[in-house]
Amino acid sequence: MQGKVWKFGDNIDTDLIIAARYLNTSEPKELAKYVMEDADPEFVAKMNVGDIIVAGENFGCGSSREHAPIALKAAGVSAVIAPTFARIFYRNAFNMGLPIFELKESAEINEGDTVKVDMEKGEVINISQAKTYKFTPIPAFMQELVDAGGLIEFAKQEIKNKA
Repeated sequence: MQGKVWKFGDNIDTDLIIAARYLNTSEPKELAKYVMEDADPEFVAKMNVGDIIVAGENFGCGSSREHAPIALKAAGVSAVIAPTFARIFYRNAFNMGLPIFELKESAEINEGDTVKVDMEKGEVINISQAKTYKFTPIPAFMQELVDAGGLIEFAKQEIKNKA
């Protein structure tokens, strides 16, 4: 995956990712309209499908709602890179098929940079700065969840394969 970087700071909670006032639906396309609205009201209008969020520590903290990774994915965010993630957000993201990567050097990446992520090699390549960063590759099973589009799609494929 490759995209333009949008930067956010530390402790971006699930209310900043998708505000509670929009949780009267779980329809991904509807949620996508409002993703990151309270952190950057113009985010959805500015970003392009495939862009990447790079954030600070503890991304996805707060409530355990699945709506946050659903909204990000539906808006076209291809990945989130941060030094740390809230544990429940981490699991929810993979369950929804949104790849996230823990990279301690994420602060070195600037908004507007173009980065490429190689999940298998465990690399973030900052094309704009000609720098490569290493992260611990995500386990194969979690890569399969992302490739399938999330846990539900993965389970459907498994059932189909066993039939």
